[in-house]
Amino acid sequence: MIFETRDQAEARTRLRELRVAGVDGAAIRIETLCGRSALPTAYRLSRFVTDAGRQSPHSGY
Repeated sequence: MIFETRDQAEARTRLRELRVAGVDGAAIRIETLCGRSALPTAYRLSRFVTDAGRQSPHSGY
């Protein structure tokens, strides 16, 4: 996971920043975790991992 927030606009801004930084858009997973009364909706950006045992060369992205 790269980033998680309850603010949809903040998630969009962070996604744009990742793309500007050169992160391949096809490698980014965008999730909307639907909220309920006890848990609000959250937006999560994560990076696809093809080999879980391998460290990403872009730690933090």
